[in-house]
Amino acid sequence: MTNKATQTAPRLGTDALNRATLARQLLLRRASVSAHDAVEHLLGLQAQNVQPPYYALAARLEGFAPERLSTLMADRAVVRIVTMRSTIHTHTAQDCLTLRPLVQPARERELNLFRKGLAGVDLDRLAAVSRELVEAEPRTLKQLREALLVEWPDADPFALGLAARCRLPLVQVTPRGLWGRSGQVALTTAEHWLGRPAEPAPAPETVVRRYLAAFGPASVKDMQTWAGLTRLREVFERLRPELLTFRDDNGTELFDLPDAPRPDPKTPAPPRLLPEFDNLLLSHADRSRVVPPDLKGRSWQGNQAYRTFLVDGFLAGIWKLDADVLTLEPFDRLTERQRDDLVEEAGRTLRTLHGEGSYDIRFAAVAA
Repeated sequence: MTNKATQTAPRLGTDALNRATLARQLLLRRASVSAHDAVEHLLGLQAQNVQPPYYALAARLEGFAPERLSTLMADRAVVRIVTMRSTIHTHTAQDCLTLRPLVQPARERELNLFRKGLAGVDLDRLAAVSRELVEAEPRTLKQLREALLVEWPDADPFALGLAARCRLPLVQVTPRGLWGRSGQVALTTAEHWLGRPAEPAPAPETVVRRYLAAFGPASVKDMQTWAGLTRLREVFERLRPELLTFRDDNGTELFDLPDAPRPDPKTPAPPRLLPEFDNLLLSHADRSRVVPPDLKGRSWQGNQAYRTFLVDGFLAGIWKLDADVLTLEPFDRLTERQRDDLVEEAGRTLRTLHGEGSYDIRFAAVAA
């Protein structure tokens, strides 16, 4: 939104936005907070795969050990559930019970895409049957689909499973998600797993404040991209009297909390190794605060995201781990100091998550 007020608002250039976002994301310097508090502050961690939340916290927390998150998951203090952008996130139990209702309208819209495969299916009854099935015992999606086909043999099996996921807050039960453990995806309801009922969705104003604390300064479209929701403009407008406003280099209006950190743009930003699907790269409509325009799309291939690393706060390459060999593949030439710092950070990441040992850290040729 660009108007006279926006045009006169203070400008935040790309470097200023970068440092502010890194500070909120605990990536400018590692934070001395618990894993639980970090997951809460960050409004969850992308978790399509098991390892990314652990790598995300290793990059952000001082003294982190994977057992700290794994124990929280085993104790049901954090869970894996589909929320933002219809993707699996690791959330605190409290956020699971409130943020999922917040994004339920988006799950209903998603369900509309599969109405053809659900012809003749009473969705309220499907939700009730599905709840009974998964609360009797956790079930894989395949098992759930097969059981639902008994009730609706003419429906599309994929659509039945998706409808259950959209209508119900289904969490992945442990051992899925535990560090160093394997386990197939088995589902039950959040209420059953956590032993308490879902709560009403929080006031959208509360979530806007939390989003800005973790991802700001940000535009309305930025938050809508993060949440997978629409029509948030009026919420920001209600909050306008208590927020600060800025404009980016394109004139887009940005909102922020008055007391949130906005470091000097020249603040040093150490290198960081991030997992695939890190929320830093997914939670803004305009990602140029972290992804240089000429590197747009370089961290993806098809629907698969690469593990990435930051240099001086910006996306600078991808990395891979094969046994005890970690390969760093920069998108452009790095200085000798940048390479040394990256090797040190990579070594720290490996020791944090995989223990002391002998690791081979290599640089691949500059990616074409």
